[in-house]
Amino acid sequence: MKRTALILMLFTVVSKILGFSREVVLSYFYGISNISDAYLISWTIPGVIFAFVGIGISTSFIPLYSKIKNDEGFNSSINYMNNVISFLTLINIIIVFIVLLFTPAIVKIFALGFKGDTLNLAVLFTRISVFGIFFSGFVYIFTAFLQINNNFVIPALIGIPFNLIIIISIFLSSKINIILLAIGILLAKIAELLFLIPYAKKNKYSYKLNFNLKDQYIKKMIYLSLPVIIGASVNQINALVDRTLASIIAVGGISALNYANKLNGFVQGLFVTTIATAMYPRISKMAAEHNIDGMKNLVSEAINSISLLVIPATIGAMLFAEPVVILLFGRGAFDPQAISMTSTALFYYSIGMIGFGLREILSRAFYSFQDTKTPMINAAIAMAINIVLNIILSKDMGIGGLALATSISAIFCTVLLFISFRKKIGSFGLKNIIISFIKILCSSLVMGIIAKLSYDILLKHISENLSLIAAIIIGAVVYFVIIYFMGIEEVDSMIEAVKNKLKRVKA
Repeated sequence: MKRTALILMLFTVVSKILGFSREVVLSYFYGISNISDAYLISWTIPGVIFAFVGIGISTSFIPLYSKIKNDEGFNSSINYMNNVISFLTLINIIIVFIVLLFTPAIVKIFALGFKGDTLNLAVLFTRISVFGIFFSGFVYIFTAFLQINNNFVIPALIGIPFNLIIIISIFLSSKINIILLAIGILLAKIAELLFLIPYAKKNKYSYKLNFNLKDQYIKKMIYLSLPVIIGASVNQINALVDRTLASIIAVGGISALNYANKLNGFVQGLFVTTIATAMYPRISKMAAEHNIDGMKNLVSEAINSISLLVIPATIGAMLFAEPVVILLFGRGAFDPQAISMTSTALFYYSIGMIGFGLREILSRAFYSFQDTKTPMINAAIAMAINIVLNIILSKDMGIGGLALATSISAIFCTVLLFISFRKKIGSFGLKNIIISFIKILCSSLVMGIIAKLSYDILLKHISENLSLIAAIIIGAVVYFVIIYFMGIEEVDSMIEAVKNKLKRVKA
């Protein structure tokens, strides 16, 4: 898993850099304005609505596909995949029809504060971008198919054509017509699918029309998907409440939350998603083979690996929230108010970074057992906490209160999942996980102190951006030196793997 995760991280870095470039270009041309708010809502609505279905189906698809392939052979698993694609097509047609019919009402649900030109623009953008749902559905399935066949690189690269098209569309929209913003979203979705199809064919996929809703595996998939869909809807309701309140708190509030969330998402995508993606097919196979000990070890390894990477990122993001925002977005239409709002949101989102990461790992561990109900119940509890905290904290803290509420609910949900997972499979090295967590936290705090002192000293002699970059490098070196002597198993095994690799190269 470590080698696969490392390769994924390398390719994800390229995709994430382009993703950041996309946000930087958007912030440069539109800042935090009514246009950026309308654009982001038109992007969000199809994603949120389809996430209810797509995440549920793709999550249940992997363990069921593995079971069918193991029990009945490759041809049966491909027949099942084609049946899923047909089922998805029907669902997508219904979703698009409903969104087109009730677009203004749906936009108001997602952004209660939108009025006048902002509302009209969001409605227009949404009616174009919603057609991307068709392509998103197929991307979910083909991505899962390639991952099952141990092809993790290609799915990790789909962000490259996607982000390039979005960047071009933002630039052209500022020169020609803002309608190109929405058209760009649609074209980017099409590009993702076209990128995946040739590689799916290389893995012996071939499409044949198969539409049988009475198929036992489709019924099983729907049964397994429903709790995941509810759980996904809970997460999206959280985001919906955040955006609705943000649209009321301030003009540009949605954009500020988006930019901060993208920065937080960079860490999640680079470290958490790559590890979870590499882990999920393997633990699904272990669950099917009843290899519980192997699964425990893999989950424990994934948790420690995420802590090793995410905790120092959390400390760094909290200490350097404003300098990071200035470095990445502080130009063009992104004014001091935008910097202040975004950096505040980033600070409070960072608190929950470890919660978001570990929740992803534990949820997938439950899914591998075909237990989709437990994560759903925990997510529903966390949603209720988030909504209550949103209302309470946003009154005094504004945008920062919304981000803090999200972080607190994520941490609480993760604690619940730890308790539930231990009840389900018994001991899985929780004591060692806690010891490693404490060691990593202490190392990260020392790193943070040294990095902040370095930044303050350097700031007197060089520019703010150069001081930040130098402080991050110094902090990273200090952190890796400290954890080298901490006796953390994951660190020791990585160092040993590097030494062995170097010995082979020399030989």
